[in-house]
Amino acid sequence: MALIDRSFREKIVVVGVTIPPETVEETEASLDELELLIDTAGADVVDRVQQRRQSPDPPTYVGRGKAEELREVALATDCDTVVFDNELTPAQQYNLEKLLGRTAIDRTAVILDIFAQNAHSQEGKAQVELAQLRYRLPRLRRQAGALSQQAGGMSAAGGARIGTRGPGETQLEVDRRRIVRRIHKLEADLRDIERHRSTQRKARRRGQLAKVVLVGYTNAGKSTLLNRLTDAGVLVEDRLFATLDATTRRLSLPGGETVLLTDTVGFIRKLPHQLVEAFRSTLDVAVDADLLVHVVDASAPDVEGNIRAVRQVLSEIGADRVPELLAFNKADLAPEAAERLRREHEGSVALSAVTGAGVERLLATIGDRLRALTTVLDLVIPFDRGDLLAAAHRAGEVLHEEPGEGGMHVRGRFDDATAGRFRDYVVSS
Repeated sequence: MALIDRSFREKIVVVGVTIPPETVEETEASLDELELLIDTAGADVVDRVQQRRQSPDPPTYVGRGKAEELREVALATDCDTVVFDNELTPAQQYNLEKLLGRTAIDRTAVILDIFAQNAHSQEGKAQVELAQLRYRLPRLRRQAGALSQQAGGMSAAGGARIGTRGPGETQLEVDRRRIVRRIHKLEADLRDIERHRSTQRKARRRGQLAKVVLVGYTNAGKSTLLNRLTDAGVLVEDRLFATLDATTRRLSLPGGETVLLTDTVGFIRKLPHQLVEAFRSTLDVAVDADLLVHVVDASAPDVEGNIRAVRQVLSEIGADRVPELLAFNKADLAPEAAERLRREHEGSVALSAVTGAGVERLLATIGDRLRALTTVLDLVIPFDRGDLLAAAHRAGEVLHEEPGEGGMHVRGRFDDATAGRFRDYVVSS
């Protein structure tokens, strides 16, 4: 369900409305990003319109007068579509399309369109389709109403009184039921995938490999960093949302520890709620992590804004309690900015995933942060409990072991869950 026609380069007018507490500068920055999104989706921006309001106009978001002005701009530029940076209700979208005489969509629709282009795995495609259908369902009745004016038997407008329903009403209900059934099917499929992933996670927990997850704003360089660290061979493109499917690889740290490193979908300001919900099963990898490496593009125009946007999504999915390591990437493009940010954010690192500069420091810091989350224990394990000795090697990092009085004396690093398993054999910590 493409929302932007890619059989040709559509001409787009973008609209941004500043509503307090947002500032005009923040609106302009958001429109800059929207233009990048539209370019990624395969269309061209031909004009930009801005407005300040104290609150959205319920029927049209921008108000009747501004909508008339937008109609003149659309006619002058001969644009195909008007894209609003602010989220429109189904009623606002319907009213605007009537006033403008052309398609009106919002930022959410553009992002959904890009995700649809970039989804490749079975799970990714299902997640994107689910998000699109959830977005489309409340708009179906109004779209159908518009169509019924053009052709009998398409669909009737919502709220028709008894005796006024046309043949389109039947088609509308058929469409609505078909979408609802498809939503239920996709939800069931994704639950099955999540159950399978949960089983895999439990198996990994038994192996006690620490889980490190790369998170960050879209196009921050997460996939490039994953390739640099693990030779993962993940496709890397200089475009927004090039990666939607999570990829996990083993990574050896300088201290000898092996961890699981996972790349995730990039975040963005005003990330559609439908996508957060649809991708929740994929994003749960961040909730389950031992450490989040928050990759930040040090050359971005609004670095702090990008950091806040990522942390907001992490908070939405319940991953804000997982320890975070800030990694300021693209130091090759903005060396001074990367170094300044590293100094301003205590405990962070600066690096270039492209050149490899700073990567060793990142790996050492990951190792240090993971070790800080563990406890060093001295154990005495009876000689006849070889199973426990093997478990200690699997579950933690054994620093030293030697035979002694009463059994094998072991010193090692263990997380809290594993430490409880050996509590009866602890002699000091």
